[in-house]
Amino acid sequence: MRALLFDLDGTLIDSKKDLILSVNAMLREMGRAELPEPRIASYIGAGAPQLISRALGEAAGEEDRQRGLEFFLGYYEEHKMDHTRAYPSVAEALEELRPFPMAILTNKPHKISRRILEAMGLAQYFRAIVGGNSFETKKPDPLGARAILQEFAAAPDEALLVGDSEVDVLTARNAGMLAVAVNYGFGVHDREAHPADVYLDRLGDLPGMLNHRK
Repeated sequence: MRALLFDLDGTLIDSKKDLILSVNAMLREMGRAELPEPRIASYIGAGAPQLISRALGEAAGEEDRQRGLEFFLGYYEEHKMDHTRAYPSVAEALEELRPFPMAILTNKPHKISRRILEAMGLAQYFRAIVGGNSFETKKPDPLGARAILQEFAAAPDEALLVGDSEVDVLTARNAGMLAVAVNYGFGVHDREAHPADVYLDRLGDLPGMLNHRK
């Protein structure tokens, strides 16, 4: 493998609590009722604009969606590390995988993603961090993945994408990469409709999987 791409939320970091609290803070600011945590969690994965649009509902106008998004991003920036932690075995796995070219491919904004990785001491492992606002499209569009492969001089069949949601599996498929899904996280994943090539119980299993595929 010449390129290892990783989703961030639900794959490397458990950020669910901070995202949910930030969405409910936005709803309170907008004079709306808070939503149950499982419902908000089901909205995570397609990027902040889509998260806020879903939380506000179809009846919300563009002005409300924009106001809600701006408040959410500001609140989340201040509270992004209140409860967020790396999943078990992540740091150890990344250290073992250090010889491989690695990148982050997330729908979270680039700046916040980088700051979280830096705060956790994980940014050092990644040669590229592509966020949801790095290009004109987000996952599952393959544009960001293809840009990383070009930067790494890697062919699609020399790359994989690890994620927790069907958005990640679809991104891997659209880019022609191996799709690796984790058996944890909080992303929505219909495994019958969008099966991955490989499933991992923990990220610490990835180095062994790569050695087995040599």
